[in-house]
Amino acid sequence: MQEDARFERELEFVAPEQTDEEPEPLPEQEEFWRPPVRFGSIPVEKEPLGWDKRKGFYKLFPRVSLPFQIVERVSFGHPELEPNRLIWGDNLHVMRQLPSESIDLIYIDPPFFSGRQYNVIFGDQNEVRSFNDIWEGGMPGYLIWLNARLYEMKRLLKKTGSIYVHCDWHASHYIKVEMDKIFGYENFRNEIVWFYRRWTNVQSNFQRMHDIILFYSKTDKYVFNRVEIPVRDYLQERKQKGWNSNTIMSGGKRVRQLLVYDKSAFAEAVASGRIKPDEWDKIVYAEQRTVYAPDVWEIPFINPVAKERIGYPTQKPEALIERIIQASTKEGDVVADFFCGGGTTPAVAQRLGRRWIACDQSRVAVAVTADRLIRGAEQLTTDNPVPDFTIEHWGVYEARRLQKMPAAEFRAFILRCFGAHPQNEFPGIHGFKGKIPVWVCDPNPNQRVGAKEVTQFANAIRRTPHYQQGNLREGVMLAWAFTPEAQTAAEQLRARQNTDINFIRLELIRIDSPRFREHITRLSTDHADYENFLTFVLPPLVSIAYKRIAPLTYKFDISDTTVQNPGAKLINVQWDFNYDGRRFRSAQGYALHKATTPVQYKFPHAGRYWVACKVQDDKGGEGFWSEEIEVS
Repeated sequence: MQEDARFERELEFVAPEQTDEEPEPLPEQEEFWRPPVRFGSIPVEKEPLGWDKRKGFYKLFPRVSLPFQIVERVSFGHPELEPNRLIWGDNLHVMRQLPSESIDLIYIDPPFFSGRQYNVIFGDQNEVRSFNDIWEGGMPGYLIWLNARLYEMKRLLKKTGSIYVHCDWHASHYIKVEMDKIFGYENFRNEIVWFYRRWTNVQSNFQRMHDIILFYSKTDKYVFNRVEIPVRDYLQERKQKGWNSNTIMSGGKRVRQLLVYDKSAFAEAVASGRIKPDEWDKIVYAEQRTVYAPDVWEIPFINPVAKERIGYPTQKPEALIERIIQASTKEGDVVADFFCGGGTTPAVAQRLGRRWIACDQSRVAVAVTADRLIRGAEQLTTDNPVPDFTIEHWGVYEARRLQKMPAAEFRAFILRCFGAHPQNEFPGIHGFKGKIPVWVCDPNPNQRVGAKEVTQFANAIRRTPHYQQGNLREGVMLAWAFTPEAQTAAEQLRARQNTDINFIRLELIRIDSPRFREHITRLSTDHADYENFLTFVLPPLVSIAYKRIAPLTYKFDISDTTVQNPGAKLINVQWDFNYDGRRFRSAQGYALHKATTPVQYKFPHAGRYWVACKVQDDKGGEGFWSEEIEVS
């Protein structure tokens, strides 16, 4: 049950889906965007902000193809089913590596255009980098950032698919204009108003109590199931229904508010003395029935003590997502959320028997979502099997897990990261980057590459037909570390260039060096910062101190935990006070906790408990600790 046992299972990686750089065309809407002739030559913006006629959104946001690292597969006992996917990474580049027309429904709740600080929730470095892109300028910068992602979402949708974009008054009208250009004005279906009640306050405007959800389909042949919601018809009747004694103000006078009860509730109200049996003439009768849902949805915020509340700042009600999924999918369809936050969309999709893909750029958000999905799956009472799900990383990789990979898988993964392709034709050469041979070390970081490996790789290059034809004199070696002797051997090979036709130029590159990711960082433009892509992180070294402070009550403190990533700081802790050694599931209310604050927990009874915690830092490292304690 110790942490090392978690790394013994087989780890995998998924190679990126290769797609054509040529962008798909935008919808033709010549009639809709036709300029008025009688007003002369007036420019009309037919294309979304940020679009380039030749390169689409690749001009501002170049493609980065990196593999997915599967760090864990959470099993629910059905390995034969294709697993769902939970991905940590920049959603634009994650989406670009997913296959076209593979998703039935996309719901997103992207950052609102309401200010930088409001949207940076945890302070993850990935989160900060992406939000710097969002607020590069004013509204146009925000829309360009969002448009590049909406364009990819359209590509991912099946022809029968739909997308729902959740926004508020800051940008909803601007987003609709851009979506009309990307999806086509004719594919706009609804502007849904999510109305919610909130506390009253004094403002110099009408109080804001709604969000907007823009609903588009990809084509005119889309899945839509009419959703029925309950309503009441109020009719003056006799004793069939009951009422309560709440009061309201009407015309300056206090009058009784008439509400609806069924017959048993009416009898209970009479028995309790809340109303008198002879007050039948004051009773309002209401008939319960259903209607098709309109485009105004009155769904309350999550109750502060509701079981579904996890403490995530932007968490949306499950009832809201459930209505969307029921309307636009059928059982078994694929639902995606690329700003998944606290995981409401995949949690509801899992409960309703849908497949799902979820992504977020925050490491903490992914940890919270995984925890929520595990608890949700274990609470399901359906007879339908629940598929496993994988937790995958894109762009920021856990070095310790890489080191546990089989050698062949590790080499293929590193080659993909380096922009090279594996090969098996020439012994001693693991891959090619373009025409240049590449060699990759073993996974073990403690084995430094020496002069022997340099010589063997040079000889492998000499055996290739390209070398013998005089067309190959270069090679690249990738390793965690090189000995001084290896550097000397490489220099000696290069020194022959002026005197010996058999010279070979070998470049020795550390896997965790800037040179290794140079092919990524050189893609950075004035509009895209890729400096943090392709990095390797280490887990915090978790140290827990705990003590009994009252009967059954213990205090746990992680202040002695050490981060291993340069410049990192701890940002979140999750606690499982009844760990079973298989699946980590945080206790209710303990999925989000400040790393700087000790936590107290009261156990239900005395006995032996396994306690576990996960600790995340702002560079993406996650550490794990567990220990059996005697509770008294």
